[in-house]
Amino acid sequence: MIIEREQDVTAAALAVMERTSDPRMRQIMISLVKHLHGFVRDVRLTEKEFRDATAVIAELGKLTTDTHNEVVLMAGSLGVSPLVCLLNNGDQGNTETDQSLLGPFWRLNSPRVENGGSISETPGAPLFVNGRVVDKDGRPVVGAEVDVWHASPVGLYENQDADQADMNLRGKFTTDLDGRFSFRSVMMVGYPIPTDGVVGRLLEAQSRHPYRPAHLHALIFKPGFKVLISQVYDPNDPHIDSDVQFGVTQALIGKFLRHDALHPTEREVATPWYSLDHVYRLEVGEAVLPRPPIK
Repeated sequence: MIIEREQDVTAAALAVMERTSDPRMRQIMISLVKHLHGFVRDVRLTEKEFRDATAVIAELGKLTTDTHNEVVLMAGSLGVSPLVCLLNNGDQGNTETDQSLLGPFWRLNSPRVENGGSISETPGAPLFVNGRVVDKDGRPVVGAEVDVWHASPVGLYENQDADQADMNLRGKFTTDLDGRFSFRSVMMVGYPIPTDGVVGRLLEAQSRHPYRPAHLHALIFKPGFKVLISQVYDPNDPHIDSDVQFGVTQALIGKFLRHDALHPTEREVATPWYSLDHVYRLEVGEAVLPRPPIK
């Protein structure tokens, strides 16, 4: 098609997208062109703004390394990640779901730990976690692989902090005959997301704080079920209702309890100590692990 007016560009691009052989890819590309061209028209994008935008996209890629994923960070900061998550779980977003963001810090090959063991080599207030994995009808899921990770008491994941041992605050457990797993760690805190890149400039332009409320990550794998990616949040965190990544839902608010009395069985545990009892619910589906955002 010889272009005679601006509307012809969209028509020509859509005609090309129509040739895509894969039906799902064809649907996505047609919709992408329609919305992308519509966005350009809606804001009357200038040539300078277009050049700036392409530079930002290129910078997102350059800032993504083996230990940091700026693209994933931006997706969360724009609310795209939580939207995709909710649309694909909980009856397509119509019911509550335990699914949440994967986040930019999940790693493969976390160390295997026996139930009741510790995942922490970091000083901090003791945290005792008791989890149970069930199906949608509340029946225990036996032999599920539960991969957990969380930030330290100073708000850093071990790959961000040279003072932490490799794989600190990470562990992989197997549920027992009642679907239970348990471990000991230290109480995490909320933390700011990295702000030294594109995402940081976006937050500054919008006068937004960079904080995520304190949370515990879990990725649960069991053949016959959809992989559950979950974050359980501390309701006492000051940023529980203003998460910079839009990830907090009612179903993901946990019961992190502070205890000022001595632990009933672990008498050497200092006070205060914390506990979390939480039930994770799996949905039937294909068990496919996500691509790790970092190595």
